[in-house]
Amino acid sequence: MKDNEPTLSNIEDYDTLKGSKRKVVWTVILIGLLIGAILVGAKIYYSEADDSMSVQETIGKVTVQ
Repeated sequence: MKDNEPTLSNIEDYDTLKGSKRKVVWTVILIGLLIGAILVGAKIYYSEADDSMSVQETIGKVTVQ
């Protein structure tokens, strides 16, 4: 029964990634970094509000009638 269970030594690429798997991993990492850079650039470009309104931080006196 123990012989049927997989071990780390039986896994084909346990220690290293080779060939097409390595290319896929690097492609996913680079695409993630590219998307992150685009989002950061968009946030920096569009984060400045030109039509903002001033807000008072203190509460003024409210008159009761």
